[in-house]
Amino acid sequence: MHRATYPAGEAGQERLGIDSKLRHPYLSRQHILPLNSPADFKATFSLNLLLTESISHSTTIMVATRPAAKAGSWYKSNAKTLQAELTNNLAAVPESIDGASLPIPGARIIIAPHAGYEFSGPCAAWAYKTLDLSRAKRVFVLGPSHTYYLEGCAATTFDKYETPFGELTVDRALAKKFEDAASMELMPQRNEVLEHSLEMHMPYLYLRCQQTFGSQDNFPKIVPVLVGSNNGPEEKEVGRALLPYLKDPENAFIISSDFCHWGHNFSYMVYSPTSSPGDLVKLRRQDRAPAGPPIHETIRAIDEAAMDGVKSGSHDAFLATLKQTKNTVCGRHPIGVMMAALELLGQEPQYQGKGRFQVIQYDRSNLVQEPDDMSVSYVSAYAVL
Repeated sequence: MHRATYPAGEAGQERLGIDSKLRHPYLSRQHILPLNSPADFKATFSLNLLLTESISHSTTIMVATRPAAKAGSWYKSNAKTLQAELTNNLAAVPESIDGASLPIPGARIIIAPHAGYEFSGPCAAWAYKTLDLSRAKRVFVLGPSHTYYLEGCAATTFDKYETPFGELTVDRALAKKFEDAASMELMPQRNEVLEHSLEMHMPYLYLRCQQTFGSQDNFPKIVPVLVGSNNGPEEKEVGRALLPYLKDPENAFIISSDFCHWGHNFSYMVYSPTSSPGDLVKLRRQDRAPAGPPIHETIRAIDEAAMDGVKSGSHDAFLATLKQTKNTVCGRHPIGVMMAALELLGQEPQYQGKGRFQVIQYDRSNLVQEPDDMSVSYVSAYAVL
């Protein structure tokens, strides 16, 4: 399922998911992986000041509408060109999966990647073509925080999200209810403008809404939420707060996550001589290519362990795989919150046997051979309720 080699230069790295503004050798990884500790926050604090100061002087941040900040870099800014690209990506996905026509009825929950469309767009199309929006009145978008350290969750303060196609409206009333139920803080607007984990889903969502509902007046509203660095019990608490919304068939959910980030930029360079997640050793950037199986086979094995955890339906099992491999799944907390909620839901008789994720596509930005190389993995999955 390899689609592209790792891009050379800053422009290519930005499309992959490495912002060209973040070229400091220590800090560049922080824009890709969520900030998981106060130490991470301190390391990036001065950088965020620099970026937000730049935004404040060069861009008018609208109070009501979040601008499409990555348009023109991570994805095309021209509506017709972007629509053609996303439509082609969707058309490349089969019309049915395991005998079920797409979209799959009741597939109200998806996991999809959030890197530049050149790299993750074809994989994301699998999740979006599967997504059933037919009854949706609102769509929750849960993503990790890449720009500031966050504990708990954070809600948007914007009223709309801009895309090259048009605007998606935030359900402010429901967002406030969930904000109170989950004891959420509010996202700083400058950080929300910088955050790509939510934005990268909006063009695909807009197009699928257009295909499903036609008129923009009939589109479901959105509920953007950042999920911070919560431990297992805290994820279960947020999952419990999410439970009433999962039960409502008029709610759909997009979980934003890339999977393994491998390479020196991500401080993650593990290798298995048996291509197994059980015997990992650390490589160094200056090492020669291993004599055994290529590095990308280790990356696949690590990702397959994480995907097995996702498919297990067990929140604890998912966390256990990440603890074993230290896989750099940037959206592990949004995934964890949803898995905790689905596991609770499955304890109710009418939902038994439902809500288990099915992985339908796996891709990588590069098939790594050398320790000096890098790769980001992408997964599409869905769950039926």
